[in-house]
Amino acid sequence: MTAPSLPSESTRQAIRQMPRNVWVVTLTSFLTDVSSEMVIYLLPLFLSNALGVKTSVIGLIEGVADSTASILKVFSGWLSDRLRQRKSLTVIGYSLSTLAKPFLYLAATWPAVLVVRFVDRVGKGIRTAPRDALIADSVDSRHRGLAFGLHRAGDTLGAFTGMGIALLVVLSLQAGAVTLARDTFQTIILISIIPAVLAVLVLWFGAKDIPVTGEARAPRLSLKEMTPEFRQFLLIVILFTLGNSSDAFLTLRAQERGLSVEAILGMLMSFNLVYALVSGPAGALSDRIGRRRLILIGWVVYGLIYLGFALAVTGWQVWLLYALYGVYYGVFEGTAKALVADMVPPEKRGTAYGIYNTAVGIVALPASLLAGVLWQGIGGWGGLGPGAPFIAGALLSLLAAGLLMTWKPAKQAV
Repeated sequence: MTAPSLPSESTRQAIRQMPRNVWVVTLTSFLTDVSSEMVIYLLPLFLSNALGVKTSVIGLIEGVADSTASILKVFSGWLSDRLRQRKSLTVIGYSLSTLAKPFLYLAATWPAVLVVRFVDRVGKGIRTAPRDALIADSVDSRHRGLAFGLHRAGDTLGAFTGMGIALLVVLSLQAGAVTLARDTFQTIILISIIPAVLAVLVLWFGAKDIPVTGEARAPRLSLKEMTPEFRQFLLIVILFTLGNSSDAFLTLRAQERGLSVEAILGMLMSFNLVYALVSGPAGALSDRIGRRRLILIGWVVYGLIYLGFALAVTGWQVWLLYALYGVYYGVFEGTAKALVADMVPPEKRGTAYGIYNTAVGIVALPASLLAGVLWQGIGGWGGLGPGAPFIAGALLSLLAAGLLMTWKPAKQAV
């Protein structure tokens, strides 16, 4: 397996010369993840511990929130191409998520949580494709992988920081507790509002639209308008995503194997630290050796780690596996988004990112529902147990990796 190497002098120089937009969007994502990840990762514990919700319902909440809101990603990406502007839609999306957050403080039933999660994900649906297109527009293709890698690193360092803040709150209010208390969760929500507001302000005052090159005609919202290699890659990613259920199930698995609330937060911090450390070097490596090779590495790592989650006996084993899980995210997330930009012309990037993110988000619904049903069943059926969702995910990831090996992308993506 090829490991990300230390940055070369050319890579360090490229980092120093990164355009302002890359740093502004990275800081925005950092602050947003400080806010959101301290809440989202604890949400399944709140639903399970405080509200007594079953895993099948948790899967429904996560799947509906992500999938329904993801439909907006394709339209926002298309609209940003049509308007030839990225910033305004990105600001609107971040603002909507920020406005939704305080209402989670009041949620006392799972339908209320679902509504808040839906509105928050609508904001994400509006902002994601234009934001990714803004990054791609701002940097040349030679350093596109590095730019997305830096963005993912900043995003994930924000999650690491948010987890650290949440851990301090848990230690001060309920140290040693196995389950999460409602008042602890509410305190964390109140704290999360501050970085969310700062993120919107940084983006509004710091980012600038980049003139979109290419033919100045209204884009068509159609897969037929995309290149054949983009469509083929999208189908392979959809297959992989069917086994990539919400990470909420990993949090529940950790608790089921005996980890306390603060231990789970420590585990999540380990994951985000590894993710952040891998993202930048992995993005730069994809610029040198090709995107497909790196994605293959990420998917094989994912399959092995998910198999480990299925077989884990103790809490510390889940912790170790979750930390290694950050390698998959660091290798795949930024590299895949750089690959999308490689495969489509600049004037179609917003639409392409919208289609890509929407497809992944929609498939998240059946993926999460399947995981919840496999774990605890549905109706009179008791399910196959907590290891079943992870075995399914491992098998689908390895199948997708096999298809990716036969895929013939453009030369720079190999």
